[in-house]
Amino acid sequence: MSKNNKKMVEAITSMDVDFAQWYTDIVKKAELVDYATVKGCMIIRPYGYALWENIQKDLDGRFKATGHENVYMPMFIPESLLQKEKDHIEGFAPEVAWVTQFGEDKLTERICVRPTSETLFCEHYSKIVQSYNDLPKLYNQWCSVVRCEKTTRPFLRTTEFLWQEGHTVHATAEEAQEETLRMLNIYAKHCEEILAIPVIKGQKTEKEKFAGAKATYTIESLMHDGKALQTGTSHNFGDNFAKAFNIQYTDNTGKLQYVHETSWGMTTRLIGALIMVHGDDNGLVLPPRVAPIQLVIVPVAQHKEGVLYKAKEIKDRLSSFARVKLDDSNKMPGWKFAEYEMKGVPLRLEIGPKDMENNQCVIARRDTMEKVVVSLDDIEKMVPELLDAIHDNMLEKARTNRDTHTTYAKDYDEFKDAIENKPGFIKAMWCGDKACEDKIKEETAATSRCIPFDQEHISDKCVCCGKEAKHMVYWGRAY
Repeated sequence: MSKNNKKMVEAITSMDVDFAQWYTDIVKKAELVDYATVKGCMIIRPYGYALWENIQKDLDGRFKATGHENVYMPMFIPESLLQKEKDHIEGFAPEVAWVTQFGEDKLTERICVRPTSETLFCEHYSKIVQSYNDLPKLYNQWCSVVRCEKTTRPFLRTTEFLWQEGHTVHATAEEAQEETLRMLNIYAKHCEEILAIPVIKGQKTEKEKFAGAKATYTIESLMHDGKALQTGTSHNFGDNFAKAFNIQYTDNTGKLQYVHETSWGMTTRLIGALIMVHGDDNGLVLPPRVAPIQLVIVPVAQHKEGVLYKAKEIKDRLSSFARVKLDDSNKMPGWKFAEYEMKGVPLRLEIGPKDMENNQCVIARRDTMEKVVVSLDDIEKMVPELLDAIHDNMLEKARTNRDTHTTYAKDYDEFKDAIENKPGFIKAMWCGDKACEDKIKEETAATSRCIPFDQEHISDKCVCCGKEAKHMVYWGRAY
């Protein structure tokens, strides 16, 4: 490796030295984002946006396969409309950005820049839903939202961020609950099948549920530093919003009924999760199914006769089934190796004069750094196999890391010891009392992540107060 290559890799702070700085180094040096002039906002650069496009493409396909349609709502919400659902506005009030003037004219009513779009969808549904024949409405929106964050970090918490928000209305409570869980399962499959991120599925406590919801369900993932990340949520609103916005339909007996509503969302926070679950001290490590470049071809001694021609031929052969880049720039091969390691490209294919003589190439894996010599006759077969093997290995590695950093606590002393000395998830029993939840958060900075669907019986007593336990809960410090 040349001196410049070595310097470039060393410029990443080791994650074990300063995880926050390591993260910042990667998002900058892998050219995912740049900082905007407005505090808390980010410029998503082409490589970062390509990640979001691949996430969006997969999720959008899954949504449409289950009957959902894309719509677009305005970014501005009148204050009077936002006020219609009391619990909802109270939950978002500290985060709302307000517009008070358009041009030279002061507004008679404040307008908020959307922090989320429940009220807009509700107003629309109240106009278009009349009969049971109009149901269900299965809508999704791709957009940006604005929330006033005090402490920001690219992708994880920013003032403006990209997301999708699904909003559906149904005739019955049963249909709404089915939709809520169906979308949660779609999120979990996306994380595991595309992002190679294992998740815990469960229900949020009353304290942690979405403002205005009847119930909130979540998928939680564990980052390399032992902190939890809420990766996606799905909410059952029941008829709370329907009553506030008078969304009624005539059923098949002629009787007026309130609709039952759901909402669900994922954001560019997923890119932060990709970095923190899979990255290492050399930079990004991207799962193949979401990577903007799945394989990069690096010609060696490309000035020699036939090398670039052969590299272009290989690209043409592989581009029909993989996202392939040929780097035929004049930079040294060692510089290119370090560059694409930084960017987390899953596979690197090296081809030079000696390889051509032997009808072979060298393929390097980013996840394990292993190199294999492959016959050029076999590359169409080997590349897909290697990409699948990388995905499977990354998912299993992340699952092992999560399970290794999951601790059981039977009493409060064990809990406090674990939260300080064993970063990760803590499984512990809970009585269901908010006072215990508040005490744990105040004294340890740990929050309830979810009440998992897969329950375990650790003990009969609440980890905090010692009273009879109702649920096993995942706890942890979180982003």
